[in-house]
Amino acid sequence: MLNQKGVSSESNPKMKPEYNELSYLVTRQCLHQEEFIQLSQYDRHKPTPAEQIVNSVRNFKPCSTLLGFVPIFQWLPKYSLKQDLMGDVAAGITCAVMQIPQGMAYGLLAGVDAKVGLYMAFFHCLIYAVFGTSRHISMGTFAVVSLMTAKVVATYSTVSAKDFNSTDFAAEGVPVDPAVVLQPQYTPIQVATAVSFIAGCFHIFMSVLRLGTLSSLLSEPLVSGFTTAAAVHVLVSQLKDLLGVSIPRYKGAFKNIFSVRDIIQQVPNSNLTAVYTSIIVILFMIFMNEYLKPLASKRCKFPIPAELMVVVGGTVASYLLGLGPNFNVTLVGTIPVGLPAPEMPPLALIKMVAVDSIALTIVSYSIVMSMGLIFAQKEGYEVRPNQELIAMGATNIIGSFFSCVPTACSLSRSLIQHQSGGKTQIAGVMSSMLILVVLLWVGPYFETLPRCVLAGIILVALKGMLWQVKHIKKFHMEGTLELFVWLVTFFSVAVIDIDIGLLIGVLFSLVALYIKGWKSYYSLLGTVPDTAIYVDIGSHQRAEEIPHIKIFKYSGAINFASKSSFKKTLIKEVGVCQKLVHRASSYDAAGEGAGLHIIKTVIIDLSSVPHIDTAACKTFKDIKKELENVGVSTLMAAPSDCVYDTLIHAQSIGEGDFHIFPTVHDAVLYAQGCGSAV
Repeated sequence: MLNQKGVSSESNPKMKPEYNELSYLVTRQCLHQEEFIQLSQYDRHKPTPAEQIVNSVRNFKPCSTLLGFVPIFQWLPKYSLKQDLMGDVAAGITCAVMQIPQGMAYGLLAGVDAKVGLYMAFFHCLIYAVFGTSRHISMGTFAVVSLMTAKVVATYSTVSAKDFNSTDFAAEGVPVDPAVVLQPQYTPIQVATAVSFIAGCFHIFMSVLRLGTLSSLLSEPLVSGFTTAAAVHVLVSQLKDLLGVSIPRYKGAFKNIFSVRDIIQQVPNSNLTAVYTSIIVILFMIFMNEYLKPLASKRCKFPIPAELMVVVGGTVASYLLGLGPNFNVTLVGTIPVGLPAPEMPPLALIKMVAVDSIALTIVSYSIVMSMGLIFAQKEGYEVRPNQELIAMGATNIIGSFFSCVPTACSLSRSLIQHQSGGKTQIAGVMSSMLILVVLLWVGPYFETLPRCVLAGIILVALKGMLWQVKHIKKFHMEGTLELFVWLVTFFSVAVIDIDIGLLIGVLFSLVALYIKGWKSYYSLLGTVPDTAIYVDIGSHQRAEEIPHIKIFKYSGAINFASKSSFKKTLIKEVGVCQKLVHRASSYDAAGEGAGLHIIKTVIIDLSSVPHIDTAACKTFKDIKKELENVGVSTLMAAPSDCVYDTLIHAQSIGEGDFHIFPTVHDAVLYAQGCGSAV
């Protein structure tokens, strides 16, 4: 501790800290809580539903509501061409270059055609620019959301008779039962758009219910474990393309284990051309990401488009060498020119995929909000959670009419958009315009691109997510519960399945949260001489207990779940229990044997209790009655307004008659005899 002259008093035990000479003296009457309430004129008025409706109508401002619902009307008139345009153009071009290979790769990862990722890069960026509040995130495809979509697509999509001999399904190794032809046929894109539509509806519904804080249920260990395990799923899903083999698609729990088993069995049948191509792509991407890009970033803000270079090079090489027809390498396939015609997702599918879309809805929103808050904190602006729900809802619903799968923001693209000088969502608009050029004219040139090239790009991009396994050490240092949440979530998602594992992780995270909240802090208080300040006697050596008075402070909520532990702790700490009845009867008039039986008053300090319920009040009543049986009175001090309201309500229904004081010192003075004057 440093004194006023900056000299450490701990280095010289003879030195005493210099205290401020200012002092104050307060003289007032000792007050009960009821008297203080009258003095402060406390009135907690709860408006009726009718009053709430009237106030809402009275405070409704159409213009402000419209501007809040469509944020682009707020920031676009203030847009500075001189300060922001060049940065947004550079960031838009950079993100568009990344969107092309990532969109195609993650489109395939979602179980649909590669062109769908390009559609998302166009439509989603435009729609989010109108409704979103984050200025820096890049909407479109994201690996985890694409993988979760692929699970639903694999569950509900069917193979029609005309597609029986198609290259895509042969590459997937999907066995076709002739009876399936008689069932209603749903293509993968129909299932994916239905998931997008219902996810958007869920986002809008969550916004109406003001559930923007729901993403806080996903703690950091939970998110880290989930995304790391999801990266394992992505890795397993790409192994067949890397090796050029065909395996059946599995649905439900433990599909990763079955897929890995089949891939190991198919290794001898690998397409060596696909394997060599994959190795070349992976080595090139590692060299670019680990060595060349860091060096180039020091001299140029525009990042090297390594992914685009690989896509263009792979397409050219495949076309010149005929990798598809000559070496049986699976290609991306047909990419039609133009934008898709608007089409409503099948209503029957929307009902079928509703339950499966809930986990995807929460995960995608949590990713967008977490990234948005990171950039908002760096740049000093606000991201509104409920408006982000509206933005994602509009993006998914409108996108579902144009062959788009559920959206989220890409972590890598968002970072690049920020680092490239992006200031607003005009960067997203610029990116969409460049993607439009690709869709209208350039798209067909990528039809000969081998799928193993995209699989190699995805595999290298997973490094950051897979390296999150290093977080185990961090969470272990934070606490055992954090470590268990990470491990349980990771193994549940990686071994069982994405949605089931996420549910298990959320439940375990909530249990861990309850355990943390259930653990409470309690102490006995004493006063530092000549201060009337009450502190923990276990931590403050000069603090002294007041004769015949025990002051018990409890930190934490007291409710039906914690009432028993509260009562047990209080009785134990203040030293009053049933066996003291016999000791009290043998108390000698000389005052010898000073011990626990000389306690006359117990004061319960409620200043750190945020909430109580009626069950807690009944426990207070039982404690008061039991202490009175051994000649000890019970006082309550320093409740917050909400705790006081609950105590008064309990008294009104006959669950106690409590002596309540506004401060601990008032209760002490009352116990010492000042209460007789009140």
